[in-house]
Amino acid sequence: MSDHFSGPRAIAGPAGDICDFYVFPSPSRPGWIVLVMTVHPNAKPDTAFSDAITFRFRMRPVTIPDEVTHLAVGTEAEEIAFDLSFAPPAPGDGSAMGQIGRCVAISGEPVAVTVNDPSGAHTDALSVYAGLRSDPFFIDLPALQRSMMSGQLAFSYPGTNSLMGTDVLGIVVEADYAPLLTGGHGPVFAVAAETVVSGPLPIRLERTGRPEVKNVMLSPKTYDSVNSDIELRDLYNLEDPFHMGKDYRAAYRTRLNANLPVFDSLDGKVDWPTTEDGVHPLTELILGDYLVIDISKPYMDNSFFEIEQSMLAGHPHATCGGRSLNDDVMDKIYTLLITAGQGPPISDGVRAATTPAGTDFPYLAPANQPPAGQ
Repeated sequence: MSDHFSGPRAIAGPAGDICDFYVFPSPSRPGWIVLVMTVHPNAKPDTAFSDAITFRFRMRPVTIPDEVTHLAVGTEAEEIAFDLSFAPPAPGDGSAMGQIGRCVAISGEPVAVTVNDPSGAHTDALSVYAGLRSDPFFIDLPALQRSMMSGQLAFSYPGTNSLMGTDVLGIVVEADYAPLLTGGHGPVFAVAAETVVSGPLPIRLERTGRPEVKNVMLSPKTYDSVNSDIELRDLYNLEDPFHMGKDYRAAYRTRLNANLPVFDSLDGKVDWPTTEDGVHPLTELILGDYLVIDISKPYMDNSFFEIEQSMLAGHPHATCGGRSLNDDVMDKIYTLLITAGQGPPISDGVRAATTPAGTDFPYLAPANQPPAGQ
């Protein structure tokens, strides 16, 4: 489910499990960019943020080269990051009541935010929210599983949202994007989210870019997926989203080259012909696993993957790209993988989350189970 439960380690440690990641221009504050990370699947009213984890957004400028299989990402020196960390919960019942978060941004003093304060915290250049919110993701997971088991599409309308009524811990950072453009950087950026063990020896727990790369495209359960006895998702989570190591790169490629044609075949025809040596046209692009956003363009719904698809088609992109909270990304992913985006839209029949997100800060819908004290 998007990035929920993306491997054994995420299942064992839900505090560091990234559920979803979003980045989009603010629909209500022109000139501001919004970054959203949700963590801890099935969070409860007393679920607190871990004080041992840093929740990080990372951005690098990106250019679209003539070679269309991948994007050219900027260097470490050009990276912009927003880090959030949390103090331990207040003594007592272990809930998040009174828990304080701290956001360290690219400029200015750290911003303190009280968890579950619906107003969040604000400065002239930054707004921050952290707390329990309704899960914005939606998918009919059993319908996807039936499709994969039968080898043909098994979607129906209406579908059933497998995440109906569930909550997550949400982190929202809204920032003035003018500082991001200094030094000639942008306006197109590659953006990823991470959870990292805090302290002098940081260890990456999870990294997330595009939805469903790990749980769908790299799944070991796609028919007779190659090297299916290896749990690649835990290894993949350790990788730097902007600089993949060489040790397991071939294993990721092999899994994608085997799995992607399976999705392509679900409608009974081939829309993504592989090369003679079995390389799928999307493999390299998918391995550059980050959201791509053009912050110079205004907010637009359903613009997920538009920049990449325009690149593949050989024409300039028309939207901001990124991923907004109400985007029906599963329908976009199914249509891309199954029809190469050329045929009729493929839909799982689920149109919206439990409660659609709003257009004003903090955007995420209120929790289905109100936090203690509210």
